[in-house]
Amino acid sequence: MASRAQLGPGSAYADVSEKGVRLVLIVAGVMAASLMQTLDSTIVNVALPNIQGNLGAGQDEGSWVVTAYVIAAIIIIPITPWLQNRFGRKNYYVASIVGFTLASVLCGAASDLYFLIFWRFIQGLFGGGLLATGQSVLRDTFPPQRLGASQGIFALGAIMGPALGPPLGGILVDKASWNWCFDINIGPGILSAILLFALLRDPAKPRKTPVDSLGLALLAVGLGAMQYVLTEGERHYWFSDATIDVATVLCVGSLVSLVLWELFGARNPVIDLRVLTNRSVSAGSLLALALGVVIFGSTYTLPQLSQGPLGFTPTLSGELFLLRAVPIALLTPVIVRLVARFDARFFLAGGFLLLAGGTALQATITTAQAGFWSFALALILVGAAGSLLFVPLTIAVLGSTTPQEGPKASAFTTLALQLGGSIAVAGLDVVIDRRWAFHSAILGAAVNRSSPAVQQFLQHGSTAQLARLVNLQAAILAYADATFATAAVAALFLPLVFFMRKPKAAGRAGEARG
Repeated sequence: MASRAQLGPGSAYADVSEKGVRLVLIVAGVMAASLMQTLDSTIVNVALPNIQGNLGAGQDEGSWVVTAYVIAAIIIIPITPWLQNRFGRKNYYVASIVGFTLASVLCGAASDLYFLIFWRFIQGLFGGGLLATGQSVLRDTFPPQRLGASQGIFALGAIMGPALGPPLGGILVDKASWNWCFDINIGPGILSAILLFALLRDPAKPRKTPVDSLGLALLAVGLGAMQYVLTEGERHYWFSDATIDVATVLCVGSLVSLVLWELFGARNPVIDLRVLTNRSVSAGSLLALALGVVIFGSTYTLPQLSQGPLGFTPTLSGELFLLRAVPIALLTPVIVRLVARFDARFFLAGGFLLLAGGTALQATITTAQAGFWSFALALILVGAAGSLLFVPLTIAVLGSTTPQEGPKASAFTTLALQLGGSIAVAGLDVVIDRRWAFHSAILGAAVNRSSPAVQQFLQHGSTAQLARLVNLQAAILAYADATFATAAVAALFLPLVFFMRKPKAAGRAGEARG
């Protein structure tokens, strides 16, 4: 504990570590908030077709139910440390949980698409900082020598939520209604807010620093425009559309201006970019970006493949993700113990190798004959990779920072993870569309009446049925190509692991931070 008190002259950072019942209840509150937020990030994807049908929206309009949330969240994530300093971490965290819960209630009550999109944006504003703040809370609530245990517990909430969201969403849609995908947040939200309001302590007093208005504006415009381009680019044929051109210029201009202003102009920068000079933080953020591409990319494409070409029900499609969740739940406690004794970079290297291999295996078995259990081994390997990656990555990043830098590092890695997911959705849409067209052309050219196989098929089927079969096969091949692309990302980013500094063992991380 002394390590946090001995941060140097003038430090106002207090030791807020807990033990006994208080520690258990704070962990329960943080886990409830983390699960609520991470479940919501994937549960809505499964319910989206049902939402569009019930509210009379097309696919283009309905996608804004997801897009609005993501735009709001990525704007809030990087300014989370500033908000914690300005209002106090406890006040900010509890207010975010309450706001997220209330916005969830209003989303569930929506009877109009635009009303739902508005409250999803508000939900994103409150939900964006929940993960990074929860990670910092657990880091400081546990004694320094138990950094690995604190982040292992956090990992269960952060990784299990996206894995459990699809099956839970499928069950709620099939057995109840899409509204329950939002109403399910009410119980965890109330529990979390009460526990943390009653028990949580602030490690530092709020500081009434002036608002960096220009920095906030540049951040909102830059990240908002980036998310719009990523989401809408393929739909509007990218740079052949004037709106995409304008959004791209706004994005690049705003983000370049933001970096220059925060580094050289702002007296009280809203984002501390200097934390990225820490090699472990910058490399860790890039690795988190790659992890977001692969994990969220699979979460986005697998339901489309299984419910579309393969014909799974929403419930069965969602249950695929349980195959990924089980190894995470079983292996994470083991990894927490091992990472305290061995170099975390070896776990990261093994995790990215396993992630690339499992994802490539999933691509190879993506065929028209694939059933539920065909995906078992690949998804189990991806789940095992997740348990090898999340806790060691967090240890390697947070173990290299001081307590003051910890929230900033958490915000950057969380933002990178979220941006990885956004890039994956946009990029994989492009890959699927273009490879679908490519395979359609190749297969179409190969299917002609002179072929014995075609002649045999037409004895029992029609040309329309043959065309549908060709289109189905082209779609499946396109999804396989998209999955191979995510495997390549995991493999390409693996060398960044060794750009990170050799981290302290988790049990001695507290000394490093002191």
